[in-house]
This record gives sequence, structure tokens and C-alpha cells, in this order.
Amino acid sequence: MTGLTHIDAAGKANMVDVSEKTPTRRSATARSIVQLPDAVLAKLADGDIDSAKGAVFQAAIIAGIMGAKKTGELIPLCHPLGMDNCKIDISINDSKELVIDCTATITAKTGIEMEALVGASIAALTIYDMCKAMSHDIVIKETKLIEKTGGKNDFRRS
Repeated sequence: MTGLTHIDAAGKANMVDVSEKTPTRRSATARSIVQLPDAVLAKLADGDIDSAKGAVFQAAIIAGIMGAKKTGELIPLCHPLGMDNCKIDISINDSKELVIDCTATITAKTGIEMEALVGASIAALTIYDMCKAMSHDIVIKETKLIEKTGGKNDFRRS
């Protein structure tokens, strides 16, 4: 099985050995898109949605950061990483969808894109959880890597 870094020569799952790699500055940004029904969007005021559980976006930001910090515990073959920073921004696009961007940074021997993807995903799931009492028509449309720098190859989605 060529090309899969988490599969060894015998075809077994394996954690990538990064012991010989040199630490470099690495950054990754992931994005989740959440479609909210009009009834929920109508609750948007002062840049957040107030729910019975509290300020939705603020809770989602905290949950996303907490999730990113636990990526090595959640994804079996991910290296546990001590992030240098994790930032989550939530905005509304022209289609009236929530755009959640999670950017994680580190100086390390391995990348941080999984942390960014987990952070964006957990923030999206938190928004669903906090708003589901208002409507179950919430849709988490996608989560994708937008950009990564550092390591062997940089990546930017156009």
C-alpha cells in the first residue's frame, strides 16, 4: 500500500516515526460551513446568537479550541501536539451560512492540519448542539483544509 503514511510495509496500522525530522514552523487553517435556517439566523444580534445555553459563537470558539487540543486523543494515529496557538473565527458569508475558520500553529516535527480540522468540526458541532432546540434543520455542510504551511509541502485551496 504505497502513499499511506500510517500503513507499514506489512499493511498494518502504524504511527509515523518523526524522530529524525527537524522541527519547523507549521500552520494550518480548516473551515467548516454551517447552514442555519432563517428562524435561527433571526436570533443573530451583536455578532452572536443568544440561546438558552448562552452565547453560541463564544461557546463554539472555546469548544473548538478545546477539541483541537485533544486531537491526539481523538484520532488514533495522530501525534499528541502542544499547539503554540489556536484561533477560531466565525462569520456569515453572502449565502447566510456560518463560516468557521480554525487556524492552528506550532513549531514541531509533524503537521497540525488535523488539529485545525478537529477544531473547526467541534465548533460546528457545538453550534448545532446549542441551536438544535430552535430547529433541527441545521446542516453542517462541509469541513475542509484551506491551507497548510511548513513541512514537506505547502497547500492552499483556491
